[in-house]
Amino acid sequence: MRAAVLYEVGGPDVLREEELPDPELRPGGVLIDVAAVGIQGGDLLHRQGGVLASSPHVVGYQASGVVREVADGVTAVAAGDRVVATMPHGSHATVVGVPASSAYRVPHGLSLEEAAGVPIEFGTAADCLFEFGRLEPGESVLVQAGASGVGIAAIQLARAAGAGTILATASSDDRLERLRELGLDEGINYAQDDVATAVRRATGGRGVDLVVDPVGGRTLEGSIASLAYRGRISWVGRAGREEQPPEVWPLMQKNASLTGVFLGAEMATDPARTRSMIESLLERAASGELRVVVDRTFPLAEAAAAHRYIESRRAFGRVLLRP
Repeated sequence: MRAAVLYEVGGPDVLREEELPDPELRPGGVLIDVAAVGIQGGDLLHRQGGVLASSPHVVGYQASGVVREVADGVTAVAAGDRVVATMPHGSHATVVGVPASSAYRVPHGLSLEEAAGVPIEFGTAADCLFEFGRLEPGESVLVQAGASGVGIAAIQLARAAGAGTILATASSDDRLERLRELGLDEGINYAQDDVATAVRRATGGRGVDLVVDPVGGRTLEGSIASLAYRGRISWVGRAGREEQPPEVWPLMQKNASLTGVFLGAEMATDPARTRSMIESLLERAASGELRVVVDRTFPLAEAAAAHRYIESRRAFGRVLLRP
């Protein structure tokens, strides 16, 4: 198989395309011929400074494709099925091997490219809003990094759940305008405006009930400042890549709460709940209720360029790799 590999952590240029042996079909597992790789923010963080489980190492958490082969006893999927799968690493390749429990059938009406942008993005957003964020109809929501995969998913899911005012941040007015088509009420250009000031202005000085924050660092400090009294934050990432820990003391002054959200841990500890949730999200995307936004597609051989493009913060939605 071909794969985008790295031998050391660092910038996008550590990625190079090489030929590797196909992964082994393990008991209870499946082999998938990859059609599309949905590059995750975590893939970039792993490439920058994660632990390399092998040498050469293949990064990547999510890919879709067609099942090539299943191990004896596997009945959940069969050879020829269209699936999307999550994994701890290995998606940046033409073939992946995963446990059958990590593969989800792609419903009719959803392309493999779209499916490559559903489980982690929409599953994470759903947990941020509902499982841990406890969003109720009519409550206000601020989505930081609204043009990201998780951000776009969170805006749509919040709107579908009957949220009140939905606010989001992005780096340009153009991106914010595009988010309005997905359910956004109030956009905040963080390159021009102070986020907390804009939130208070939009909410009559009250602040928001819930913040979804995939950025961390100083952005998280702005999320805290944007909260209403007894508000909640679902903190789901460190996309800002800042080393300085955020100051969280102001939470106490509002009796507010901050919850870390990691979908991977939930998949491991409550697989029945998360599987049902992700299957439902795939069905909703297939029906057209939820929209997967794909910004650009790069060949697998240009994985470094794809990572570089995402780090430029110009992407709106998902960036894919195609073998």
